[in-house]
Amino acid sequence: MTVLPDPWWPQAVLAGILAVDAVMSIRPPAFIRVCLEGVGFPEDWWWTLVVIKLLAAAGLIAGISVAGIGVAANAGVICYFLAASAAHIRARFLKSEFWLNCLGMLALSTLALIVSYVVPGL
Repeated sequence: MTVLPDPWWPQAVLAGILAVDAVMSIRPPAFIRVCLEGVGFPEDWWWTLVVIKLLAAAGLIAGISVAGIGVAANAGVICYFLAASAAHIRARFLKSEFWLNCLGMLALSTLALIVSYVVPGL
């Protein structure tokens, strides 16, 4: 495994998607709101998800040129969506939001890690 992404673009794509997700989470549209309410995440704490996603996006971008930061940020994003998946399963909220939003982002973040760090130059 390398400490700089090769190729770098999966990290940039993931960072962009997380940044857009964070901005959308400021005033969540219905599909995000349904997801958060479905797992019972308190509305008073929704702002923390915006901060987490923006920090993750910044870490992914910084990691394109700073050794070690990107792989740590990418691993953190995977852990975030693993925790979100566990919350969905625990709440038995397994509707389309779980399959598309949560598992989709888990798959994307895992793929970005594999392509950029595990199998470099892919």
